[in-house]
Amino acid sequence: MTADAGLNDAQKEAVLSTEGPLLVIAGAGAGKTRVIAHRILEIVRGGVAPEQILAITFTNKAAAEMRERVTQLLKASAGPSASISGSATGSRSGPHISGVPFVSTFHSLGLQIIKENHVLLGYKRTPTIYDRADSMREVKAALKALGNEEIEPRTALGIISKQKGQGREATSFVEKAEMPVDRVVGQVWLAYDAALKKDGAVDFDDLLVKAMRLLQNNEAVRLSYQKRWRYIHIDEYQDTNSVQAKMAELLVGPEKNICAVGDIDQTIYGWRGAEIANILSFEKKYPGAKIILLEENYRSTKNILAAANEVIAKNTNRREKNLYTKNNDGEQLGLYQAFDETDEAGFIVRKIKEQVRDGKQPRDFCVLYRANFQSRAIEEQLLNSGLDYQLLGTKFYERKEIKDVLSFIKAAIHGTPGDLARIANVPPRGIGKVTLLKILSGQEDALGGAVGDKVKNLRLLLSKIHLQATQMIPSEFLKFVIVESGLERMFREDKIEGPERLENLRELVSLAVRYDPLGPGEGLDQLLENAALQSDQDELKENANAVRLMTVHASKGLEFPFVFITGLEEGLFPYERMGEENSDKEEERRLMYVAITRAEKKLFLTFASYRTVFGSKNATIPSQFLSDISDHLLNWETPERIGRTIYLD
Repeated sequence: MTADAGLNDAQKEAVLSTEGPLLVIAGAGAGKTRVIAHRILEIVRGGVAPEQILAITFTNKAAAEMRERVTQLLKASAGPSASISGSATGSRSGPHISGVPFVSTFHSLGLQIIKENHVLLGYKRTPTIYDRADSMREVKAALKALGNEEIEPRTALGIISKQKGQGREATSFVEKAEMPVDRVVGQVWLAYDAALKKDGAVDFDDLLVKAMRLLQNNEAVRLSYQKRWRYIHIDEYQDTNSVQAKMAELLVGPEKNICAVGDIDQTIYGWRGAEIANILSFEKKYPGAKIILLEENYRSTKNILAAANEVIAKNTNRREKNLYTKNNDGEQLGLYQAFDETDEAGFIVRKIKEQVRDGKQPRDFCVLYRANFQSRAIEEQLLNSGLDYQLLGTKFYERKEIKDVLSFIKAAIHGTPGDLARIANVPPRGIGKVTLLKILSGQEDALGGAVGDKVKNLRLLLSKIHLQATQMIPSEFLKFVIVESGLERMFREDKIEGPERLENLRELVSLAVRYDPLGPGEGLDQLLENAALQSDQDELKENANAVRLMTVHASKGLEFPFVFITGLEEGLFPYERMGEENSDKEEERRLMYVAITRAEKKLFLTFASYRTVFGSKNATIPSQFLSDISDHLLNWETPERIGRTIYLD
């Protein structure tokens, strides 16, 4: 098997260009994951040890898919009976390939670097990782301590996160703060950092910042990683922020063997710090870089791609490219003008039911929207129709009962105050707020009587959990925690929400089984790490035969035979943020491009004449994106039983 088997000419060129800096501009559906996997195979076939290759992407799902594809290619290249060290799919018999490439998300890579250098950084072997709820708790506490009720905790945390993503530190932010809001946020940031330090913890941004600064400031560490990973691949390079781009640059050795793959037209995360300048300035950062365009799309019909090309062509901050395909023309894009959001949702469900009756499966359909609130009307119609659906956005590990179990574990093992505060009275055991404050402030010994006994019983429970953590495999350990904590009993007694919450806990145990082969300790560490680092797409149940509902942002990297893009109205899509006159209109257009290119066979575009927002029904104007698409690509869908109606205010 050759590394360039079945590739088109542009893909083949990218695969065979193994030395020096390379930028691959890969359009939607152009097979970029295939190119990265085959390029890694080509490098290995050239005599490089697999473990000297690093591949970084953004989501656990994408990393898992790439890891699986690379592993299978390496096995196939070595022979049908080959096994690979570190591969869960490898057999122990037959030829053996030593080592595997390190395939990871940026955040997992940062955690790996921190763990390997924890002594230098002043952490335990595995630091506690704050999730968003933990961060929000500390930011709220800091704002309360400052007596500030005007700034939303979400806003303060967003500013801190964005500043961290640009590589800034709290002290320098405070020194340069001029606006009153920035001065307050600066003080919150200092208090937040103090809380992290007290808990020996890091948040998501720290996973990147701490690793980047270590590489930047410690030459010995930097050189050791450059020697370990001689060939570096960065997927979705357009989504990198300042810290991620710098982190990648510091890992690149003197040979400059970096391959960045991305698409300027799919840069849709500017609001969370992604910098389009990173991909636009790649040649400046890496002089002599080779640029290859992947423009052949394998996913969509010609009509869908024509619409995507027309929408994105109006952007000026991009590198010129034009997607094409050898697929057939396909159907025209369906366009539906609804009276309101209820009518819009009714049309969507009717269309899905028609197709299901004709033999299509619910899993073939995806409904996209710009803002989360739009899902409500669609969910109501789906519930009434009896169609199964899956809503992306409520992360499994963020459900209360799941967080409670994980907090029992972290409070027992790490003694983190936030986790202890969360479970101190779960299930209710008579430990109130005053008692909890005394526990957290180091006055626990002063507690006597019945209250003191309750606290001692809690400590005894945590000690039992701590002991079993090192002796039981993850799935059995989780069963132990669920029972011993009293959560199982509490949910059995709750006849309303209890059954569903208990099912979620059982699902957690099922998920833990995959970590059992790692044994006690290491398996649990991996489970906790993955729980902390999950993304929205990790919630996608691939095998569930259900209609998918999600924001356009959450859909990036996914594809479906039939896609509905809803709410195509000015102010909604493109979205206008209240109080932001300079919102990135080009990013909104890129978001529409991403939405269109999720569709393989048929695309429906819907908009409403009236939409209820904040309790008021308002007249709307159709999105400018609709007028960008040529009339010959569109087919007006008629309302049920009547012809198309133009509604006038």
